[in-house]
Amino acid sequence: MSNFADLVQMRRSIRKFTEEELKPEELQTILRAALMSPTSKSSRSWHFVVVDEKPLLEKLALCKEAGAAFVADAPLAVVVLGDTAATDVWVEDASIAAVTMQYQATELGLGSCWAQVRNREMADGTPADDVLRFILGYPQNLIALAIIAFGHPAIERKPQDEDKLKWENVHVNKF
Repeated sequence: MSNFADLVQMRRSIRKFTEEELKPEELQTILRAALMSPTSKSSRSWHFVVVDEKPLLEKLALCKEAGAAFVADAPLAVVVLGDTAATDVWVEDASIAAVTMQYQATELGLGSCWAQVRNREMADGTPADDVLRFILGYPQNLIALAIIAFGHPAIERKPQDEDKLKWENVHVNKF
């Protein structure tokens, strides 16, 4: 990308990936971006679990009733966790890190898609976070925000359409 404005326009959710694995340096660049993302009071309250084993990816894809199936077909996913003991704004800190990873992936020519986990559940009412905690073994003070799937895009998406921007949703000085 030549500049951030182009990057923002090009970043789209990609749910279909090729089988090509990410290069170690691509993953490191994505994680570096996450680790540099801003946090409240420099709490660095996020944690990241990188999953690249197919059987685990398939289990992650079943952590909630709907909306995560694409994770099973990704070559890699990052489970974004927040530390509730570190700060009360872990959701915001983890969200910033997750989006930062997605923009970095786009800049590398990779695709990504966010699967919401926080406040989601399986059909039987089991919280998605409980399912992931059982699979991945993270401690009780951490809560899963999302699973971000990463890979080489198997589809091409058009850039964001400038004509569809909802400028009417921008308010200056008052609503």
